[in-house]
Amino acid sequence: STPPASGSTPSRRTARTRIGWIARILVVLAILGPGLITALADDDASGIITYSTVGAMYGFRLLWVLFIITIALVMIQEMCARMGAVTQKGLAELIREEFGVRWTLFALLVMFIANLGVTMADLAGVASSLEMFHIPRWISAPGAAGLIWFLVVLGSYRRVEKVFLAMCTVFLLFIVSAFMAKPDWHAVAHGTFIPSFQVDYPFLILFVAMIGTTITPWMQFFIQSTVVDKGISIREYRYQRMDVIVGAIAGDLIALFIVIASAVALYGKVSEVTDAAQVADALKPVAGNLSRVFFGAALLNASLLAAAILPLTTAYTFCEAFGWEMGLSRRFRQAPVFFTIFTVALALGVLLVLIPGLNLVKVMILSQDLNCILLPVVLIFMLKIINRPRVMGEMTNTRVYNVVSWATVGVLIILSVMLLLSTMIHF
Repeated sequence: STPPASGSTPSRRTARTRIGWIARILVVLAILGPGLITALADDDASGIITYSTVGAMYGFRLLWVLFIITIALVMIQEMCARMGAVTQKGLAELIREEFGVRWTLFALLVMFIANLGVTMADLAGVASSLEMFHIPRWISAPGAAGLIWFLVVLGSYRRVEKVFLAMCTVFLLFIVSAFMAKPDWHAVAHGTFIPSFQVDYPFLILFVAMIGTTITPWMQFFIQSTVVDKGISIREYRYQRMDVIVGAIAGDLIALFIVIASAVALYGKVSEVTDAAQVADALKPVAGNLSRVFFGAALLNASLLAAAILPLTTAYTFCEAFGWEMGLSRRFRQAPVFFTIFTVALALGVLLVLIPGLNLVKVMILSQDLNCILLPVVLIFMLKIINRPRVMGEMTNTRVYNVVSWATVGVLIILSVMLLLSTMIHF
């Protein structure tokens, strides 16, 4: 018989189609990492405590914030990943090239303050998780910092990334617990889609902290640096975009379930969240009497994950800005400044956590308020750079992106002013 004119039988075409899909899936799996790690690392110790406190104090009333902020998070993270893929440069390097050294130093100062606050908060999370088992913070915080230093300095990007991704699976405990707690799903839907707001100091503290722990300054520097460090080009960018979207949605879904589980366990039962042991009750539906063990493990995992990433972001950012050697694939002697900055940032976080009488829960929440206040500075630099055709070519922002992004900046500035005024009145 004569073969088809196309030179291919239907079975061969089907086989090639399957191979094509398999190849695409393998590419996606190979690229997965920067977006997913960045978003899940944002569900760190301070994030868990903040979301848990929101649920304990206000029930389901603030779930709508997560629904809206997820849209903004996807767009902001996508912009950074796109800039990294197009320019093959980190955000700090682009700020220096486009705005000069003075503005770069200003941006670095903002980032350093925010990162130091969150590093301190995450090491406080380590201390808080282990204090439930009577391990003092003067042992737990330096011990955790030493473990992180060993993993990062003596590892490689691929190894560190695999460890980070594996550690993220512990967050599934909160999802299971939220379902097993059997919440009123009608009330959950109402809180997710019907906004609720009030102007008073306790509410504003948590409202702003909730935004500050969902979209943070460090995330923008970190994701762009890791896209560059991983060598993702514009040809592969469509797959990286999927990583960003999946990561943002996954991170905020976990946050949603943390709020739900905490609301069912604690809302109306406590007047204030003062320590991690209270929040452990949110895992009782899944863990029972072992809820402290599981919550301690989850909090410790989240703390270690973010306490590694925050000093790394600081190191990446400073080295990008001044052209120093950097990267987890290098050895200490190849990138001494990079690893020195990482070490110093980690050590400063430990020293601050060891301040006598420090309230660890308040540190974790207030660090997120600081994030929200400082975030507009970073976003303004980003938006100005990404809309310059000589930098991005045809990959500049669309009108929709710009409207949503600038609106986000405006809202963040207004909320920051409201919080500062409320704080002045309150005290």
